[in-house]
Amino acid sequence: MHPAPAFLDTDRDRLLRRIEAWPFALVVGVTEGRARVAHTPVIRNNGETLRFHLARTNPACQAIIEARRALVVFTGPNDYISPDWYGMEDQVPTWNYLSVEAEGAVRPLDDDGAAVVLDTLSARFEEDLYPKPEWTRAKMSAGRFEAMLKGITAFEMAPERLEGITKIGQNKPDEARQRAGAALKAAGGDPTLSTMMERKS
Repeated sequence: MHPAPAFLDTDRDRLLRRIEAWPFALVVGVTEGRARVAHTPVIRNNGETLRFHLARTNPACQAIIEARRALVVFTGPNDYISPDWYGMEDQVPTWNYLSVEAEGAVRPLDDDGAAVVLDTLSARFEEDLYPKPEWTRAKMSAGRFEAMLKGITAFEMAPERLEGITKIGQNKPDEARQRAGAALKAAGGDPTLSTMMERKS
């Protein structure tokens, strides 16, 4: 991460809330000088620890096991910003966005820990589907869940570095930024981003 100072966000509480809101992440492990990358949902555990799982056959899984470290990148709302929207001369196109990077030591969990990760993950997202009856692994055939569990490795990270980028045009005059936010909304752009631009929050 190499943000302009105006966009760097180090408010840990806000960044953890952002992780909860947009949990699908890019997980990076490095082995033999090569980055191995996987996409996976990441859930916040107690406090600031993060948990995720990968297929054991995924090269990123082995890289993380070997390095005992990982970088996790979360990308939140993002959208193109036209320079015409500022109402100012000599502007250029840009991309506004919210993101978080978490980096730190990672430990593999045993099968019991992995089961907890999967149960927590499904419960977290099944509740969003209410009034649909919640899916739980109790609906699976006997032994099937345990067999599938052998194909994954679950991890827990305690982030040593937690940084974000909040790029919503705060380097522009308030009126210009708010005008661009309103134009983004009118164009059908991301509503979270456009609202933040209008409020500068």
